[in-house]
Amino acid sequence: MSKKRILTGYRPTGRLTLGHWFGNLLNMRELQEEYEAYYFVADWHALTSDWQDTHAIRQYTEEMVLDWVAAGIDPSKATIYRQSDVPEVAELTLYLTMVTPMGWLERVPSYKEQREQISDKDLGNVGFFMYPLLQAADIAIVKGDIVPVGEDQLPHLELTREVVRRFNGQYGDLLVEPAAKIAKQGARVPGTDGRKMSKSYGNAIYLSETEEETTKKVMGFMTDPARKLKTDPGDPAICPLHQVHALVGDPADIAEWEKCCRTAECGCVAHKRAFAEDLNAYLADFRAKRAELAARPDYAWEVLSEGAARVRPAIDELMGAVRTSMHVDAAE
Repeated sequence: MSKKRILTGYRPTGRLTLGHWFGNLLNMRELQEEYEAYYFVADWHALTSDWQDTHAIRQYTEEMVLDWVAAGIDPSKATIYRQSDVPEVAELTLYLTMVTPMGWLERVPSYKEQREQISDKDLGNVGFFMYPLLQAADIAIVKGDIVPVGEDQLPHLELTREVVRRFNGQYGDLLVEPAAKIAKQGARVPGTDGRKMSKSYGNAIYLSETEEETTKKVMGFMTDPARKLKTDPGDPAICPLHQVHALVGDPADIAEWEKCCRTAECGCVAHKRAFAEDLNAYLADFRAKRAELAARPDYAWEVLSEGAARVRPAIDELMGAVRTSMHVDAAE
């Protein structure tokens, strides 16, 4: 029995963080064993919001591939490719616009939310308005059966399903209607300031940082805000440092730190030093693998090229059928 095809993508808008590691990378690593995994770098999606400053997209694309492979995503198991290496995605997006009412795009919840919340970028462009259709084309063009999503992303996938149904109703049963797989809830990883770890907050620990850089950030990590003095008892449940340490430390050690924190038998500085040591040990294998990959010239681009070649036959077949059904194929 053939495996179902699962698809997910990442926008190359910055380096990957410890939040990405526990939020999704570990999940992607598991999914490649269970499904026929298609993982793509969504560089065109990055353009929809970062069109005013595009200089780093190529660099972040390369770094993302290195992070993925070093994290255990295997190019021999998962097809890793770049969105822009499949130009037919843009063509299919155009065809999908013909069957999609504008009202469907206007009602996408995240479109309104991001327009309201993101003030440092100009999101009044048509590209950002149409990104749900670009997403739909990403999924449809590789005949993705399953898309892992969080609860907040379900409206996006439902829009894809509606568009696929309308397209198929008009031109024939050509596109696969994808099903949602509610992604395994990754751990919430606090940043150095206690808020959710995010590149945009400037509170992130990046996977590709050195041990020294990581240690410096850990020593500035926020702890229990109510614990003013070393002699004050703390509460690990509200301590961001403790919450992240619990993800990487030995459970027995974490229990000891929790106990001594509550009784004020240990201080936050000592806890930070222990966390920095445990975090660097936890990331040691990843960092060694990443350094090895980074030392191979053009390795990331070779992975992307091989992935694009792997998806090519299926795309040529699908788009040939789409063009024929829509009567836009080349004249014989």
